Amino acid sequence: MEPLNLFPFFLSLKVAVAATGLAAVIGIPLAYYLSRSRGKIADFVDTLTTLPVILPPTVLGYYLLVLLGRQSPIGKFVEETFGTTLVFTPLGAVIAAFVVAVPFLIKSARAAFASIDPNLIRAAKVLGRSDWNIFLVVILPLSWRGVASGLMLVFARALGDFGATLMVAGNIPNETLTMPVAIYDALLAGNHRLANALVMIMTVVSVSLLYMMKRVEKRMIRGDGSHAARKD
Repeated sequence: MEPLNLFPFFLSLKVAVAATGLAAVIGIPLAYYLSRSRGKIADFVDTLTTLPVILPPTVLGYYLLVLLGRQSPIGKFVEETFGTTLVFTPLGAVIAAFVVAVPFLIKSARAAFASIDPNLIRAAKVLGRSDWNIFLVVILPLSWRGVASGLMLVFARALGDFGATLMVAGNIPNETLTMPVAIYDALLAGNHRLANALVMIMTVVSVSLLYMMKRVEKRMIRGDGSHAARKD
């Protein structure tokens, strides 16, 4: 009996963590911008960030291949500057997972930011606080539950992505083979023992993430209820 190769599991964890970190850096400021902005530019950005949810994963993966491939301007620049490629590498898996998952953070964080009382922000400005200080001291503490819920959704979505990751990163064993792709490959090869083991691991991780998200949602509800009671 062959030992279970856990490389796909640990690679999926690394990819999900990296994609979540990238989503936090890019998605949170973008969500705040969308929560405070109106107009054609904001509508265009909102539409662009929603597309990954609507497009089939293989279509999204195709666009990423065209955008990041070795013959594209971005791909050529990265290869000439850093001596590496973006596609069919772990970095490609991170980018694919990020693009697929970041809309969930943007939607969740945007709703949390939009629910903040504008009078609190105005009061902070009257006190001479800078925009950056207001964001860190006022806005994030009041919206952290929505942001945290969005980050957990990003992690879960990035961990389970199949189509876009397969298109951009491929299924190279011990290099770019993530858990969902490994399950697919195991089924194609008729290795049901391996497929069952990987499915069980993914199920345990997914249920654990769902449990944590439910806990955060309950805390959000309790927090909103206690806040409303204090206002009354």
